Amino acid sequence: MDAPLVLTFDIGTQSARGLLVAPDGTFEDIYQVKYDEPYYSRNPGWAEQRPDFYYDRICEISKVLCERNAEKIQRIIAVTLTVIRDTVLCLDENHVPLRDIILWLDKRQADFNNPFPLYKNLIFKIAGMAEATKILYRATASNWIRQYQPDIWKKTAKYVMLPTYLNYKITGNLVDSEANMIGHIPFEYEKRVWKKDSSLTKCICDVPQEKLCRLVKSGEILGTVTKEFSEQSGVPEGLPLIATGSDKGCETLGLSVTKPTKAAISFGTTATIQMAVKKYFEPQKFMPAYPAVPNDMFNPEIEIYRGFWLVSWFVKEFGAEERQEASVLGCAPEQILDKYIEKLPPGCEGLLLQPYWTPGVINPTSRGAVVGFADYHTHIHFYRAIIEGIAFELYHSLKIMEKRSGLKIEEVYVGGGGARSDIVCQITADVFGLPIKRIQTHEACSVGASMVAFISKGIFKDYDDAISHMVHETSVFLPRPDVHETYMDLYTGAYRKIFGRLEPIYKRIIKITKRRDIL
Repeated sequence: MDAPLVLTFDIGTQSARGLLVAPDGTFEDIYQVKYDEPYYSRNPGWAEQRPDFYYDRICEISKVLCERNAEKIQRIIAVTLTVIRDTVLCLDENHVPLRDIILWLDKRQADFNNPFPLYKNLIFKIAGMAEATKILYRATASNWIRQYQPDIWKKTAKYVMLPTYLNYKITGNLVDSEANMIGHIPFEYEKRVWKKDSSLTKCICDVPQEKLCRLVKSGEILGTVTKEFSEQSGVPEGLPLIATGSDKGCETLGLSVTKPTKAAISFGTTATIQMAVKKYFEPQKFMPAYPAVPNDMFNPEIEIYRGFWLVSWFVKEFGAEERQEASVLGCAPEQILDKYIEKLPPGCEGLLLQPYWTPGVINPTSRGAVVGFADYHTHIHFYRAIIEGIAFELYHSLKIMEKRSGLKIEEVYVGGGGARSDIVCQITADVFGLPIKRIQTHEACSVGASMVAFISKGIFKDYDDAISHMVHETSVFLPRPDVHETYMDLYTGAYRKIFGRLEPIYKRIIKITKRRDIL
């Protein structure tokens, strides 16, 4: 008897994929669409997209999958969706978008004109939160819309995340999973509920309760495929859409990370390291742990905002020769570069890179740094330094979370496009001093999302059961003790000291350049 299938859509920053996932974790078909224009910028630092761009990609993908798998359609038992985080829309009373989508990449800033009550300002100052709350307020898209587009905000009946809107387009129901509520929104992460008006920090993102959507648990049915979506996509009408979670959360689950001794690294546009725990803790001061896809767990996470985007940036800016060679050989430029950096010693002969290309909430004054240049360094050294720098920062992040939680990670699973590289995995193992494990696919996000549906439909009894059937380790990269020792000398003796030594210079640069911008 043919196995049941889950139709899963994975909506990313650069591309979208549709997959027919089987209970053994394999894909009976996959179709990917890369975006010609992932976003557009009306002003420097802005990142927007038209409202139905992602919905149209879903329809485009599903038409192809359904047409070339006509004999398998009846085997589909459910649909799932996993989507990029912190990407928002304003909808009117009829759920029609009022403006274009604001993506997570967007860096616009709201004005901070002392919007908090005096007593809260005092509390934030005493708690050491004053600067963090100011940064969060300015980075919150709803605050910018309220200030600069008040007419749109007045008409906004619902302020929603992108997956919420896509759920509505597929089922007609404006509802979403608690595990999707990750972003600059008034969400109480530990309790998995919207913040009450009485919450101390509601003022940072003060969206009224009536503008927020209804939330459900992961594994619940969000609704069923409507006739309209069926006609536009080819997906059979009436199929249930099962609530899952964010792309990173689904990826962590799809990598089998549901135990406190495991960690998941995502080598994606944003590189992240996540844990899976049942006891809530803040991975960094004032930063929440996110709701995991399993409803009784949390995903403490630290991210490198530009992560493996740095690799793409390097190839674009400095990899002309490798791009040309790759076009002749019919492979990716990164594969050419990987072969070259294998010949370089750990530490790139004295070249160190700190991958703070984009400042974050914790280190708002940070900038990227490359130190140790010598006349014998080449662009190949720079490329390896990027990979080592990302590994150093992820290791640093893990040590922070271990210290704050009292937990000890024993093994690390990797996913995302960068995980396909053996040298990336080996460097990570050597830096961490831990086994780095790779599963049967780099599409772990889709495995995790479909896993939820198989459990919901009774194919598996729980996550342990699903993981045992759907996740298969294929590669283990063991750390080399002598190389790990070299990396630890570099980490403790140099890498950890870079930011502290350079931060005063970063602040001075920001002050000077901002002053000259005004002039």
